Amino acid sequence: MLLKLSFILLLFTATTAVGYAQVSKSSFQTNPWKEGQLISPAALAGMISKKEDVKVYNIGVVQNIKGATNLGAASETENLNKLKEILKTTAKNKAIVIYCGCCPMDRCPNIRPAFKAFVDQKFTNVRLLELPTNIKTDWIDHGYPVE
Repeated sequence: MLLKLSFILLLFTATTAVGYAQVSKSSFQTNPWKEGQLISPAALAGMISKKEDVKVYNIGVVQNIKGATNLGAASETENLNKLKEILKTTAKNKAIVIYCGCCPMDRCPNIRPAFKAFVDQKFTNVRLLELPTNIKTDWIDHGYPVE
């Protein structure tokens, strides 16, 4: 009886683990960006150091990257509306990078609504800073510039 119970428990555990392993990250939240619209921290840091003409928006509640405009958490309606107002007077082909970095990208509540605002308004040169873990791990710990 104990052997049969152990086998059933083992089978249940294995089935549950396989079920979770087969769930992809993208099934939790859909992303409005394409892979080519991501920019690495090293690439953005290089652009900043070369003083390239790029506008950087902090759309989270994290430390500001050097030269970024802090708009606050884009998951809050007031801040998202502030971003949409700015976009009305911004050239559609302007080089723009947005970032949050409050948490892992697959769970971030701010990057999707902000990026979608750019897509909806037909911006052609917007990119998302790829911070898979958070801003501290993926930006600050690498010595990239902050304010």
